[in-house]
Amino acid sequence: MSSNHIKKVAIVGGGGQQGKWIAEELVKGGKHDVTAITRADSTSAIPIGLKCVNVNYDEESTLVDALKGQDALIITMSVNAPRDSQAKLIQAAAKAGVPWILPNEWGGVYDNPQLAQDTFIGLGNLATRKLISDLGINWVGVACGFWYEYSLGVSKFAYGFDFRQKEVTFLDDGNTKMTTSTWSLVGKAVASLLSLPLESSSGPSLSDWKDKMVRVGSFTVSQKDMFESVKRVTNTTDKDWTIKYEPAQQRYEEGLKIFDGGKGNRRGFVQLLYSRTFYADGSGDIGHHELDNEKLGLPKEDFDAATKIGVERGLTTDLVGDHA
Repeated sequence: MSSNHIKKVAIVGGGGQQGKWIAEELVKGGKHDVTAITRADSTSAIPIGLKCVNVNYDEESTLVDALKGQDALIITMSVNAPRDSQAKLIQAAAKAGVPWILPNEWGGVYDNPQLAQDTFIGLGNLATRKLISDLGINWVGVACGFWYEYSLGVSKFAYGFDFRQKEVTFLDDGNTKMTTSTWSLVGKAVASLLSLPLESSSGPSLSDWKDKMVRVGSFTVSQKDMFESVKRVTNTTDKDWTIKYEPAQQRYEEGLKIFDGGKGNRRGFVQLLYSRTFYADGSGDIGHHELDNEKLGLPKEDFDAATKIGVERGLTTDLVGDHA
């Protein structure tokens, strides 16, 4: 670490959906030496410009050795990763002397105990923060809402759209606002955050977000705002779509039953997570608090351009549970 800046950054999941965007932005900025921490049997393509170190999660010494000398650890892991993987990384980071961790927390703000409990992942995020703090490491969580281009197209149980059937289901009246971000914006946000001085008396510094959430967002929009954008990019009108309405709480409770405490399928988890965020209590509107976009110098994005990517994904990729 230089006297007042992060220099060496390790990233777990550097070839993943979000991780590759973060890694590419860090490399593009030219201010960091970036190391991808990967399993020996990983098949993910690592972005150009990263050093790659293979580890064995069952041998802590390999994790500690890989993390020695790193100034920050970024964790972006799939929901399918073994549940103890993040804890193993954090414990190894503590032994290696890593001072900053961005944990596997890319989404909402779960300081509300009820929201944390209702979404399941919220409780896990709170426990992870405590583990990091107890080990004497600084953490920064990234509150960015759901990934827009992913969530728009991944399932009708996410943002409510089935592009193949031209069907949309609005939760409640469809006007509840929520914050959502593109992968690109989150990548830029992390690169900008880790490029800040550790301390500063004349502007933002990394320490401003020590043990806090950095709040960023591409768009704060409702389902109906999304629908208007979808119609623009697909050159359709209301009459081309089947439009339905469903109470958000009803959809959440149905998803809860399908998920069955983790014994059910992924569709149930997707359904409960997204529908709970669309409650009218403001759970999904990170913009209720001031967003940090301006402090991080983030660009404004084109809503329709992002929507077009989401629509294309919904038409060409495997969906989660839409026809189950």
